[in-house]
Amino acid sequence: MTNRCIYMDYAATSPMVPEALEAMQPYLQAGPASIMDDGNPNSLSAPGRAAFKALEKARAALASCIGAPRPDEVIFTSGATEADDAAVMGIAKAVHEAREKSSSGTFKPHVITTQIEHPAVRKPAKALERSGFDVTYLKPDRDGFISVQALDEALTDETVLVSIQLANSEVGSVQAIRQLAEAAHARGALFHTDAVQGLGKVPVSVRDLEVDAASFSAHKIGGPYGVGALYLKSRTPFAPLLLGGGQEGGRRSGTQNVCGAVGFAAAANVATQDVESEQARLMQIRDALYSRLSSFSRIQSAVDCPEGSLDFLPNIVCVLIEGIESQTSVLRFDSLGIALSGGSACSSGSLNPSRVLTACGIGADEAQTECRISFGRFTEMEDANALLEAVPKVLDWRR
Repeated sequence: MTNRCIYMDYAATSPMVPEALEAMQPYLQAGPASIMDDGNPNSLSAPGRAAFKALEKARAALASCIGAPRPDEVIFTSGATEADDAAVMGIAKAVHEAREKSSSGTFKPHVITTQIEHPAVRKPAKALERSGFDVTYLKPDRDGFISVQALDEALTDETVLVSIQLANSEVGSVQAIRQLAEAAHARGALFHTDAVQGLGKVPVSVRDLEVDAASFSAHKIGGPYGVGALYLKSRTPFAPLLLGGGQEGGRRSGTQNVCGAVGFAAAANVATQDVESEQARLMQIRDALYSRLSSFSRIQSAVDCPEGSLDFLPNIVCVLIEGIESQTSVLRFDSLGIALSGGSACSSGSLNPSRVLTACGIGADEAQTECRISFGRFTEMEDANALLEAVPKVLDWRR
């Protein structure tokens, strides 16, 4: 057992960066005096005005970090799950209603997503399907990529929305979002991307990606839990998911989490500064792990990630360990002081094989041996070396 936890599960959540905690500190006080920093940002009183000013400063900072042309295109949410749900349901329904009113004939709306999306996209798509939408789920290739050709073939004149993730949380594949968005726009469809795993790991600019909507999460980049954001391009049709007091420009009702928004903006600033150098540093760890793990006869890479590849996230390593189910390998590493996962944290309690890996064509039995190693800002090569030293014990547990 090591004296400290070697944390290699950043794709599930990341340790908070000091800058986020420092920015949030004024909002974490108790007693009447604290309200001067933490009033309701929708109130006209002095505490409310101070909170509103802080909220809008955070909005502008986050907009800058993600390349949004206007701060009011950023909507603060309770997390990326809400942002994904709101984007898929809100855009699809709004476009459907608009087209239905202007169409003289029957119109059955069509949505396109993929078989490897996060449940926060996949389940709203299923809900739309139950309500009468046609939904196409694109299949990835063996390494987790969606081709522009596959999207082109699926698009129809009735497609209202395409939602394809920027980067996959299990295998790390980074999609060609700009080209995919261009294909969607050419057929009159809007485009949303779940950009949660990409922010801070690869350069992300919603303007350069040419998307109409994008989802983000604070706790994936060293910010607090319980806050996320939806980028919604100006004039994009949108039906709000949450109804109430009309906050966030009428697009997301509910009193805003000012403390969370301020922490999110601070974390985003850290994550996006010199992202290329951080990408290169993490890539060295990724490539070393893939190379050295493959030297064990019972371990194979789940995908073909060449050394130095920019087509995969620099901070995710996904392998299959012959003869050891995911939950077992996770518990064995854990007992040795190393935290990692057997796949997406959102389905870690499931005994079913990874939906992402089986969609990529990996057999169910093999998919149940998945081990995902993910790392980030506080990870050093010595952490990777410690994990590699533990592998023989994990493989030969009885000895």
